Amino acid sequence: MTPAPQRYVERPPLPELAGVVRTIWIQHTGEAAYVQRHLPTGGVEIHFPIGGRLQLVGPLTGPQIEVIPARTTIVGVRFRPGTAPPLPTTLDDLVDQRLGLAESRGSSADRLGEAMARAATPERALMILQAHLVREFRSGVRVDPLVGEAVRALMPWHPVGIDTLAARLGLSASQLRRRCLRAVGVSPKVLQRTLRFQGFLALAQAGAAASGRRGADGIAGLAADVGYADQAHLTRECLRLTGLTPSRLLGGDIDRCACGHEHSASYRPFLATRGPRDSFKTESAGRA
Repeated sequence: MTPAPQRYVERPPLPELAGVVRTIWIQHTGEAAYVQRHLPTGGVEIHFPIGGRLQLVGPLTGPQIEVIPARTTIVGVRFRPGTAPPLPTTLDDLVDQRLGLAESRGSSADRLGEAMARAATPERALMILQAHLVREFRSGVRVDPLVGEAVRALMPWHPVGIDTLAARLGLSASQLRRRCLRAVGVSPKVLQRTLRFQGFLALAQAGAAASGRRGADGIAGLAADVGYADQAHLTRECLRLTGLTPSRLLGGDIDRCACGHEHSASYRPFLATRGPRDSFKTESAGRA
């Protein structure tokens, strides 16, 4: 019998969660343990290993390595920067942390985990989690609107200075920093760098052709398109955020990462923020 392969597939969230959730996903490991490299995305995540306990992964500033046991199924939700489920503390206290939701949410998290564990399929467990989040956000989970505007402005393609952004929002730079630390977990500058790198990965995953700037093609061209000074600048940031060079992360191929996972739902929000002057050609916009 052929061993079951390792699989990871992302999908868009329910429409009611589109403003706060970037993507949902299901991961199955095969007959061997799988080494997962979690990368900074600017947001927090909820992970639920079927048969285990709900976990919150705080905002990451660097790679986090997890060894997932063989024959494990995990469902998850990745939130947009500046949004999160109800928590007893601000997100700057959770940077690079992983904790059980029951530790912060008590019996409500236990009941949710029990309902998900009884689900007939991983897809059903993920629907139960999404329905729970819809109810929470409808009941008044507060999202800082100015931080939301800041996050949108810090997306890649059209870089903005932090002082300029703060003035545009009617804040001082220090006020913007404090609000971002509370609501996102990291400073505006760190978030901007993280989103720029996610933009590079979005282009790579979409099979994007570089815009054709003189002397720049392949990885160097995509680096220039997303706002890096040059390929060396991209390499430094990639090492800091992932622990790998771009070529190692992408497996030597700029149209897919080495893990072989399906990431199109996760990166679609980044591609959607590009304006007409940033248009590009792709062989397959949803390819992973």
